Amino acid sequence: MRPLKLIAFPGGFNWPVWAARETGAFERHGVTVEVIATPGSVFQWTSLAQGSADVAITLMDNVIAYREGQGAPGVAVPDAVALMGLDVRSMPTLVANPEIRTYAQLEGKALAVDSLVTGNALVLIAMLERAGLGRDDYRLEAVGGVAQRFEGLRHGQFAASLFNAPLDAQLLALGFNRLDDASIVLPRFQGHVVAARSSWARANAAQVIGFMRALIEALAWLYEPRHREQAFALFERNVKDAATGDAATSYRVLFDRDTGFPRDGAIDIEGVAAVLALRGRYGAPARALGAPSGYCDTSFLTAARAASTFQHAPQ
Repeated sequence: MRPLKLIAFPGGFNWPVWAARETGAFERHGVTVEVIATPGSVFQWTSLAQGSADVAITLMDNVIAYREGQGAPGVAVPDAVALMGLDVRSMPTLVANPEIRTYAQLEGKALAVDSLVTGNALVLIAMLERAGLGRDDYRLEAVGGVAQRFEGLRHGQFAASLFNAPLDAQLLALGFNRLDDASIVLPRFQGHVVAARSSWARANAAQVIGFMRALIEALAWLYEPRHREQAFALFERNVKDAATGDAATSYRVLFDRDTGFPRDGAIDIEGVAAVLALRGRYGAPARALGAPSGYCDTSFLTAARAASTFQHAPQ
């Protein structure tokens, strides 16, 4: 069986992947994983479309956009499907330079997004519109993934951007300002998911199920307090230029028992519906979008959950 090729953005959201590798969970569940770092969502979905990647950790909005032909021009994945939720239950945060404290101060400024047509770009447009800023009042710049936007904001290359946990907390600790979060325009929100082409997932069901079992086991291991120091060491080994305290800050957000990663990999269908409503309003070209459940296939997750009791790695 060839390695499963996982394409993901760098950063703390990969903690379950690091833990599954570190504790041997992937091997115990019969899967080998090759991780491919992506600089942005266009590269990520081009890789999925071409078959050079099998599975992605990505935003739910990307799944819908690339399935419906609303993603980057020339890139379409008609059978894109979300398989598992891998998201913290908090909204993306609008973080701005230290001198910017109000929406009004964003007028005429450059704001960074991953892609102009997918991901959190539509969330940001909706937030700015609610605050009274029209599309001509600011400039959106496609910068790439969170790592590029994080560094760009730190170096003053643009005025603000949306960040998911834990990068938002890291920026606030550096003196940047929180202007708002997406709850002002979204009642619920499904952010990160594990996604794939449905055709590939059906043809490789054993690998998909083994991958999910390993992630669920890794999440249980990470939530266990006695593994915290090992978890921090994992973070520091895998996050380039991690500052002192970043692991603790990230862990506190990502593994909060009430709002952190869902332990069972559940997808929030109401959150998917909110993403669809936003894409129906701002996505282009206009499409008649389907029901939330049509963009998800939870059969593999159901099979993964039905496995025997997960074995945690030795201490």
